[in-house]
Amino acid sequence: MTDEEKKLLDTFETKLRHLIYLYEESKRENGELRQLLATQQAENGKLKDACEALRQDYTNLKTAATISLNGSDVKETKLRLSKLVREVDKCIALLND
Repeated sequence: MTDEEKKLLDTFETKLRHLIYLYEESKRENGELRQLLATQQAENGKLKDACEALRQDYTNLKTAATISLNGSDVKETKLRLSKLVREVDKCIALLND
């Protein structure tokens, strides 16, 4: 093997080692990013659940406030109660299916 061939082989070996190093670095970074994604997705799920609970609490509060009116806004109270009755009827219909 000539000196030029040895030099080319050494260069090739150096570049190959560098590529392997870059591959391992990318693999490690990919694992970290996957872990971060899983953590963020879990946190996102918790926040969605909390948001839905707050919406439900708001709806319940709004219903309680509507029902507890002193008769000043009877029409709105009737509409709200009608909506609640329709929801209950839909639930009963779904249970009967």
